[in-house]
Amino acid sequence: MPIGDDDPDADVLAAALSGNSRAFEALLRRHYDRIYGLAWQLTGSRADADDVAQDVCCILVEKLGSFQGRAKFTTWLCGIVFNACRDLRRRRRSLRGLAERFAVMASLARGPDGRDLHDAMWIKSAIARLKPVYRETAVLVAGQQLTHAEAAEILGVAETTISWRMHEIRRQLTAEPLGEG
Repeated sequence: MPIGDDDPDADVLAAALSGNSRAFEALLRRHYDRIYGLAWQLTGSRADADDVAQDVCCILVEKLGSFQGRAKFTTWLCGIVFNACRDLRRRRRSLRGLAERFAVMASLARGPDGRDLHDAMWIKSAIARLKPVYRETAVLVAGQQLTHAEAAEILGVAETTISWRMHEIRRQLTAEPLGEG
């Protein structure tokens, strides 16, 4: 399916798909902040967001050719970022036992930088209290400003499910004032 004329990335995307490396670079530059921002919102850590953003840039080299234009490029891209974050969580869960056995090496891990403390306070305020399915929905709809249909496509659920989740998120966030918890 061709890239939609209403997609603001149509020209640069078409050039990148035809193998133009400068267009691909321009596409990455144009969307890096979105990639990093979504990764940070989903992981809650700048270090993890850095890792995910780097992974997504590498993944795009391989996956760009599979973009079919059925959704806006930004929606497709958010899906890739979302899946990269989900993969990071899965890898962490599977390695948790191993990590515990090698706890001695924990001192070698890079700790959070000073910015993470402030950012973590924001995340832990309201969004972090939500169950993961609600948090993911909130990040895509409110954080990335995707439509309910776009978020539904990324999460693999019906659009009505997204609408219901957003209703529940609003209800939960207004039921308990920030700072009390």
